[in-house]
Amino acid sequence: MNKLLQEITARADASQVEGLSRFFKTGPGQYGEGDQFLGIKVPVTREVVKACWRETTLQDMEACIASEYHEVRLAALLALVEIFAHAKRFPVKPGMTEGKPGKSSCPARPGISQQDCVDFYLAHTDRINNWDLVDLSCYPLLGVWLLDKDRQLLYDLARNGKTIWEQRIGIVSTMTFIRHGQLQDTFDIADILLHHPHDLIHKAVGWLLREAGKRDKEALVTYLEPRYQTMPRTMLRYAIEKFPEAERIVYLQR
Repeated sequence: MNKLLQEITARADASQVEGLSRFFKTGPGQYGEGDQFLGIKVPVTREVVKACWRETTLQDMEACIASEYHEVRLAALLALVEIFAHAKRFPVKPGMTEGKPGKSSCPARPGISQQDCVDFYLAHTDRINNWDLVDLSCYPLLGVWLLDKDRQLLYDLARNGKTIWEQRIGIVSTMTFIRHGQLQDTFDIADILLHHPHDLIHKAVGWLLREAGKRDKEALVTYLEPRYQTMPRTMLRYAIEKFPEAERIVYLQR
């Protein structure tokens, strides 16, 4: 029984479908064109995941991530993040899982390791196809995973991603690095996306630059100085949002 799928679909609320469809831009030619909604708000989805993730298998998540419904895909991703987060705290015991020595596995879901979670995530990026699905999953999973590893994966996603969502994963995943005081990857990946044509990438890059600036304003100013006159205006507005008003005006007028 796929409890996660059963519980999330049981929360469908037809009265919310129109509003969510409009909010996530599902109309013809919009970035979420064709996506389907059950009418479930994120806090409700989180409640379902909190109750079900311990009983959720990779097969269950496979069924959910393949769903036509946005909220069901989100539930799969949030469950994956929970399993990943718990797996890192508990080393695998002999006979608990097959695979490489030293893998960590979630005690509530024996056999699902952090590596399994990352592999699942990267194998299903074609189903991570809206900004909330990206932003609520990538940095607590890929960002955490890459803290002590080579980060070329994120550069490749930003530069060569097949969709704007893969490219957004590349930059938003650096949020975890920022929270650990590591800013350079954010600036370097921002350079890759600096002149991207899509507004959703402008917003994401500007957001991450702003977060980097909260940690080190001088580093952000140094990054902006040779670039701010040619970067997309939305990106710049997001990046300098926390600057004093007088400073923001100077940047925007120059």
